[in-house]
Amino acid sequence: MHHDSSVVSLADALRAEARRLGPGERLPSSRALVERHRVSPVTVSRALALLAAEGLVVTRPGSGAFVADRPAGTGPGGGPADLGWQAVALGDRSVDATGVSWLLTPPPEGTAVLSGGYLHPSLQPVRALATAAARAARRPGAWEMPDLGGVPGLRAWFARAAGGGVSPADVVITSGGQQSLTTVLRALLPPGAPLLVESPTYLGVLAVARASGLHPVPVPVDADGLRPDLLAEAFAMTGARALYCQPAFHNPTGAVLAPERRARVLAVARAAGAFVVEDDFARHVAIEPPPPPLVAADGDGRVVHIASLTKATAPSLRVAAVIARGPVAARIRATQLVEEFFPARPLQETLLELVSSPGWPRHLRAVRTALRDRRDALLTALARDLPALSANRPAGGFQVWARLPGGVDDVELAEAALRAGVLVSAGRPFFPAEAPGPFLRLSYGAAASEAELAEGVRRLATVLG
Repeated sequence: MHHDSSVVSLADALRAEARRLGPGERLPSSRALVERHRVSPVTVSRALALLAAEGLVVTRPGSGAFVADRPAGTGPGGGPADLGWQAVALGDRSVDATGVSWLLTPPPEGTAVLSGGYLHPSLQPVRALATAAARAARRPGAWEMPDLGGVPGLRAWFARAAGGGVSPADVVITSGGQQSLTTVLRALLPPGAPLLVESPTYLGVLAVARASGLHPVPVPVDADGLRPDLLAEAFAMTGARALYCQPAFHNPTGAVLAPERRARVLAVARAAGAFVVEDDFARHVAIEPPPPPLVAADGDGRVVHIASLTKATAPSLRVAAVIARGPVAARIRATQLVEEFFPARPLQETLLELVSSPGWPRHLRAVRTALRDRRDALLTALARDLPALSANRPAGGFQVWARLPGGVDDVELAEAALRAGVLVSAGRPFFPAEAPGPFLRLSYGAAASEAELAEGVRRLATVLG
């Protein structure tokens, strides 16, 4: 997703207005900006996000956007510094974080939330995390440098969770799933290389791949997950040496790779001499038990496995694990060491305390029940109020993937929905190439309640007609 002309134009206007105002003064409300400039709330949100990234404004949820403090004398005569020279120095390489920042931007107050990648705070183990963090902080050496591969107890836990022949020595602890993707892809592939990805796929991997100079190549997904026949063709046509996939509760479709396809995917990758990057981000937010990860059946170091617990805990618990064997493991560890040294030890110790506590399995059972009830409530509301949508019934994860009637523009619909007070995700940005049709990703894990899900569908129905 790139900044369109309306976002750029509004950002230019707000930039000039922010520079006329004094530090701490409030910019017009989002509603006022929508009416004044005749743009959508999404455009306003993205324009403000650009200014916030530049340090010109500070956004405060529920209060609005305010001019940021500016130190005196930043330019000639104490005015704003002229930073235009940076465009020449930086060149034409860009890093597009629009899609990711959109997913992480809090929605306007009063919005029914049918988009989001984290549990609603009411489902997060906040008390257990507080207890775990307090115990972790008292551990001997909690604030010292950890072993470079990670805290040994945590590495052992991730090895047991993966199963198969995985040992703690195969595990390296990382600073969250997104950082793991960056480290793994940079370790595996040089700039300019192709990377096979599912189509549709997770927005974050597309952003990381493009920022790293890689070329995402789509391989279609159906109700049973990645199609091995088309995967073989893609390897043959591109010469790619890596595949990124989500075999369990695929984002955005929720598909689980069918049992008969699991061995075929590994066999196709083996024939191509390629790695399989397995993103196992949603295993612990299962509604129905998922199959074992691909890495558990990997006999030759083919699979590079990324495991994260953030989805089952809280957004700021940025700890994950990468499982790999052989020379690729050494390269991944070296890449991590160069890029970030090591993840914060207090967070590692906190996660170890959490998953070792008696409350951890109880928390997972509670989350599983809540997600099942919310999924069913969302599907019931869709069947009642939007029967024209064709929605799947995922066995885990946070989202329903719904195909829209032909002729509907999903991006325009998502913007109109936000104006009507419901946040949804258009399907088009999840495709690395042309989308085969209009889709919506409707999340049920981020909403406050089943009632909010029903209200969100009702509001969406008023927009779709």
